[in-house]
Amino acid sequence: MSENINAYHVPVMLTECLEGLAIKPNGIYVDVTFGGGGHSKAILEKLTTGKLFGFDQDPDAVKNAEGLDPSKFTLIKANFRNIKKYLRLYGAKQVDGILADLGISSYQIDTAERGFSTRFEGDLDMRMNKSGGLTAAEVVNTYPVEDLHKILGMYGEIKNAKTAAQAILAARDIKTVSDLKNALQNIAPKGREFKYFAQVFQALRIEVNEEIKVLEEFLEQVPEVLKPGGRLVVMSYHSLEDRPVKNFIRSGKFHGDAEKDFYGNTLKPLESVTRKPITASEEELVKNPRSRSAKLRVAEKPE
Repeated sequence: MSENINAYHVPVMLTECLEGLAIKPNGIYVDVTFGGGGHSKAILEKLTTGKLFGFDQDPDAVKNAEGLDPSKFTLIKANFRNIKKYLRLYGAKQVDGILADLGISSYQIDTAERGFSTRFEGDLDMRMNKSGGLTAAEVVNTYPVEDLHKILGMYGEIKNAKTAAQAILAARDIKTVSDLKNALQNIAPKGREFKYFAQVFQALRIEVNEEIKVLEEFLEQVPEVLKPGGRLVVMSYHSLEDRPVKNFIRSGKFHGDAEKDFYGNTLKPLESVTRKPITASEEELVKNPRSRSAKLRVAEKPE
C-alpha cells in the first residue's frame, strides 16, 4: 500500500498538516482531497476510536483506499464542494478537523491520457471527474475569444492573454496536448516556453474543474461543519487558491472587510492559528520540489 501511495503522491508538509489538525485519537476528521491517501494514512495512524472521511471524485482514489481500515475510514466518491450534505448522509454533522491539499497529484500529472501535463502527448481532457462535464478541448474549441482571454489572464496569469486567445481561435480543432502547444508556440516567450505552457494548462484545468468556485463553496460550509475548537488546515500552491483561503480566515468573506456587530466587534467564523502561512522546510524542499510553492494555513472555530 505504501509503495502505491508514494508512487502516486508524496504528501507535502505532512508533519505540519498533522500538527495543524491537532488530532485527538477519538476525533472525527475529513481529508477532502484524498488522492493518493498519503495524508489520510498518516491521520489514521493517530486515531484509536476516531473516524476519518476522505473525499475524492477520481476513480483512481478508490484503488488507493484499498487496505485502509473500514471501521475507521470511509471514502466518499464526491466533490468536496458538497461536504456538508455528504457528511450528514454519513451521520457526521460536525467534525474535529478538515484537511484540504489543493495541489494536483503527481500521479494525475504523469498520466498522459488525463491531458493535465505539457510533457506528455494525450487528449486535451483535464477533468478530475471523467464521468461528466466539459473537457479542456471543448473549452478551447467552443468558448468565445473574450472568455478565453479572461480565463488565460485570470487563472493562468499570462501577460499576453488576448494574443493567446486569438491564437487558439485561429487554430481551432484542437484535440490534443501537442495541438494546443503548436497553436501557442510562436507567441510563447523564448526560453520560457515550458513555464508559459504550464500557466496556460493551469488556466484550463481551473476552468474545467471550477476549482476556485469549488474552493469558495467548500470554505463557506466549513464553519458549520467544524465543531467548536475544530481545525481547518488548507495547503495551496498558487495565489489564486491562497487568496480566498486567506481572506475567508481573516474576515469570513472573499472580498471586502469583515462584518461587525452593534458594539464594533469583528464577526468572523474562524480564527487564524498561524499568523503567516507555513512553508516547507529546507530539508523537504530538497526531497520534494513540489513543496516549493506550497503555503499552509491553519484556522480554528472559536469555542
